[in-house]
Amino acid sequence: MTKALSLLLLGATLLSARKFHDDDPLLREPKPRNVEKAENRKLSDYYDLFLHQFGPPGELQPEKGEPIRAKAINTLGDPMEGAWWEKRHYFKTMSREELQRGPAYGQPPSMDGKWTVIGAKNEGVTPGFVIVDSRNNGYFIKFDPLSNPEMATAADSISSRFFHALGYHVPANFLVSFPMEQLEIRDGVTLADSTGRKRAMTRRDLYEVLLKVPKDSKGNYRATASASLPGKTIGPPRWFGTRADDVNDIVPHEHRRDLRGLHVIDAWLGHDDSRAINNVDILAKEDGIQFIRHYQLDFGSTLGSATQKANSPRSGVYFFSWRESAKLLFSLGAYIPYWARANYPDLPSVGRLEWKTFLPERWRPEYPNPAFRNRLPDDEFWAAKQVMAFSDDDIKAIVETGQYSDKKAEAWVVECLIKRRDKIGETYFAKVLPLDNFSLQNRTLNWVDLGRKHKLHAPDAVKLQWFTFNNETNARAPIAGATGNVLPSAENGYYLAELVSPATPTQTISVYVRQRNGTASIVGVERAW
Repeated sequence: MTKALSLLLLGATLLSARKFHDDDPLLREPKPRNVEKAENRKLSDYYDLFLHQFGPPGELQPEKGEPIRAKAINTLGDPMEGAWWEKRHYFKTMSREELQRGPAYGQPPSMDGKWTVIGAKNEGVTPGFVIVDSRNNGYFIKFDPLSNPEMATAADSISSRFFHALGYHVPANFLVSFPMEQLEIRDGVTLADSTGRKRAMTRRDLYEVLLKVPKDSKGNYRATASASLPGKTIGPPRWFGTRADDVNDIVPHEHRRDLRGLHVIDAWLGHDDSRAINNVDILAKEDGIQFIRHYQLDFGSTLGSATQKANSPRSGVYFFSWRESAKLLFSLGAYIPYWARANYPDLPSVGRLEWKTFLPERWRPEYPNPAFRNRLPDDEFWAAKQVMAFSDDDIKAIVETGQYSDKKAEAWVVECLIKRRDKIGETYFAKVLPLDNFSLQNRTLNWVDLGRKHKLHAPDAVKLQWFTFNNETNARAPIAGATGNVLPSAENGYYLAELVSPATPTQTISVYVRQRNGTASIVGVERAW
């Protein structure tokens, strides 16, 4: 019995030491387990602000010792496709039509027949409706503020398509223009008055709501029609921890690469309002299995817009920072923060967007976010390489979906996104050896130097050394004289190619190759800095 137990424990130890399994690399998440029941939850925006500002919640990077590497990734370093993220533009180049289309589900609301208002809000500067069209498809209707026609609706249209192309789940957003007569009210729809008491909505309420939003040159109302998401809304995910009622949500959100990398993407698009409540979980059902899919949404506060008004000049810094507050206090007001030096063109349909003072490393959302704070250089590179994949023409194509009537506004948004994109690449490609898209052809290891491809730096001289690799013990041994790109052995087993730039010797990439039955394939990529 003792011997059998010892052998069992030894086998478990060896199994746990194994680096790669036969099915690596996994490209998709395993088939989800069925979620029997998930309750709709609500988050207090004020509680969320104070929790993150003064908490902070979640497991943060240690001040000393080994950092906490991203999880929920495969052995190639990419998130697995599934409930949070899908491979899109960087991995599978999308056509102009696909970039402009956005999510494949949904279609614009039909103009053949009335739109029936089934819900509404009249508070705030930019009210909205929930409608169903003549085909019984549901939409959230959102407007621009009177002060900035086209601003929030253009930002919502443009940014949702960028996020979709970057792999995230987003709603299908459509720009619509309609007259007052397009709307009718379903019996039983209520509105809350100033005291919070609900009453039946009337036609006059429609007029009063629409008085708060601008009309276009034809007297119609421009709006974003956001198609209802396929499934049941169950509230937002959080930027830390896991969802207790989701059996598939097993990796703390602050350690997910697809969430850590969002810092880079949000900085590019100026999405400072990336709070938990601007995300949503949907209980979906496919192939008879019920599971939770996670969506990014509400992009009206991007690209210089704050939805209800032009964004603040201090967008991109925390609401509150002890360090910044101390600088202002002890300098007696003489300290001028970098964001105060920005100049914005007079473009009401854009709000406040610029690129000259934009510094990706200094950009912050409105308040601290544990996933963003935990990001490491390989998380940043993963996001930056996707941002850099948008060519100038790709950016122009997506910005066209904002349908700016002022071509100067369209041109400015395009210029800002191109310049900010390049700063993203310059900043984050410098932190790691920016080689990617590794492949084996005729046993020759190839890659793409993304810094060179995007003309951010001269091509780096790269040294390569091959090693044998023991998958059971993780031990490696150099192969004498094996410094070329060709795999040095035809024997079955695992091999490791270590790439390093002499100019930055701490920045290395380890590419793992598995050879079996005469076929060699890449099974792992790891970065150090």
